[in-house]
Amino acid sequence: MRQTDVRPVGTRIYLLPVETRVPLKFGAEVLTSVTCVRVALTVRDRQGRTAVGWGETPLSVQWVWPGKADYAVRYRALLELIERLASAWSTLGEYGHPIELWTRFEADVLSGVLEAANAARPEQEQIPWLAALLCCASFDIALHDAFGCLHGISCWQSYRVPYMSADLASLMGSDADEHVRFRKRYPGDYLIRPRTASLVAWHLVGGLDPLAREDLTGAEPDDGHPVLLADWIVRDGLRCLKVKLRGDDDVWDYARLVKVWQIGRQCGVQWLSADFNCTVTDPAYVTEILDRLLQDEPEVFAHLLYVEQPFPYELERHRIDVHAVSARKPLFMDESAHDWRLVRLGRELGWTGVALKTCKTLSGALLSLAWARAHGMTLMVQDLTNPMLAQIPHLSLAAHAGTIMGVETNAMQFYPDASLPEAAVHPGLYRRRQGQVELSSVQGPGMGYRLSEIRRALPEPWVTAGLT
Repeated sequence: MRQTDVRPVGTRIYLLPVETRVPLKFGAEVLTSVTCVRVALTVRDRQGRTAVGWGETPLSVQWVWPGKADYAVRYRALLELIERLASAWSTLGEYGHPIELWTRFEADVLSGVLEAANAARPEQEQIPWLAALLCCASFDIALHDAFGCLHGISCWQSYRVPYMSADLASLMGSDADEHVRFRKRYPGDYLIRPRTASLVAWHLVGGLDPLAREDLTGAEPDDGHPVLLADWIVRDGLRCLKVKLRGDDDVWDYARLVKVWQIGRQCGVQWLSADFNCTVTDPAYVTEILDRLLQDEPEVFAHLLYVEQPFPYELERHRIDVHAVSARKPLFMDESAHDWRLVRLGRELGWTGVALKTCKTLSGALLSLAWARAHGMTLMVQDLTNPMLAQIPHLSLAAHAGTIMGVETNAMQFYPDASLPEAAVHPGLYRRRQGQVELSSVQGPGMGYRLSEIRRALPEPWVTAGLT
């Protein structure tokens, strides 16, 4: 117990709809719009002082809940879950550091809230755990921001004593070896200090993106932003391209990697990564593509930095041994890495890296980061196409994580004008220049949003709960 401990006492939730300028394909589905969930969360400390923190996450239904249920059904279900979570967070009734509070909330509250939300839903419309984590993410980020604002510090300074009571052994020590490893160790011990001032930016080459003029249909936007890949590379000085693949069409996937590299190489691109969209069930699918690249396109193979999440989300259900893939290239968990426990299972199965995302809660990302780094795994921070406030914790995590190479950041590709009020205060975060994003404007207490300077008009709150 520490005098710095806080407890959540109230929330306000705002829904901010955003339209994409071009479609973004997730697995078998296509995203053309998204609702960003912005949460204002009030905390109180043991002396009765209060502060308000803010968090925001895109409600990317297609990513967290792929399936046959109608999109509108899934979307409404997640909004209903968020409404339940607002009440649960506001009545948590416990004091602690944000990571300690998340650990208790995840263990003691979230499963019950999710079970209640799913009770009347048919089997094909059951909300998955990853979607529940996404629905919690804005509350969790806001809790971190509020804690820092209340104490007048950056939240990134708070991830160790004197602000935390529970060490990692208490939070994660599930066996004797882990208890010894993590005794008197804290998440802050595994972060980069000081943070990286600028980050190499990865550009997403979506499965529907036109690569060359022959791919154009005439329906592309004429809004002053690039459309063709080469134009993006030249304008933003890009050096790293993440290539979305199909995972069920090896001919297309192979050709896509080769073509993207041919275009990128001519413009100065140095690295590719391959994202197979969680649709692969046999490691041979990936290894055969990699082996063919090594034999026939060795330059592409040499510049492929890592492979991302070829296999299904549900790691416990699909315990696929992936050592054959990771023997060829670093293999990063993304959708499967819900928490540090699944990172541990992934390592046993042969995964060598973890792609962190703030949309699965910042607290969970920090615990996964600590576990992965302590066990020699490589880190990356991946995007959920984060605009507006969501971009700031996302990039800040990458700047403190010590990633294999920079950060994925693609909101400027899919809704570049959505973040204009935030970009006026943080110009380096919302435009990639010379292949990088720059974080010097992120400063001050909490998340360093500098919210009072951002001139964004919010709608009326969608939901309020507790003290507001």
